[in-house]
Amino acid sequence: MQIYFSPEVITPEFQVLNVVNSANKAVGNVALLFDEKKLYVYGILEEEGVREDFKDLVKPYLKGLAKAKEGVEIYSCLYVGCKKVELKDEEEE
Repeated sequence: MQIYFSPEVITPEFQVLNVVNSANKAVGNVALLFDEKKLYVYGILEEEGVREDFKDLVKPYLKGLAKAKEGVEIYSCLYVGCKKVELKDEEEE
């Protein structure tokens, strides 16, 4: 199943993004909070079958946001179903 971000609210301090499938049905959400040198990310999806798609969607998005502020630390708490999703690649860079 293909999933996409659908922005709900975007400000300089935070973003709330709905995660929708190809039928435009909400299957989860992601919230991002920006601090001086920190980026906090919280997201949850209901369906476990989209775990890898979710990682493939979130990783480049966070990588792009990290480029906006040099040296930003990313703290993430992401879940698909009831299982945590690790994004160590972005957190280590």
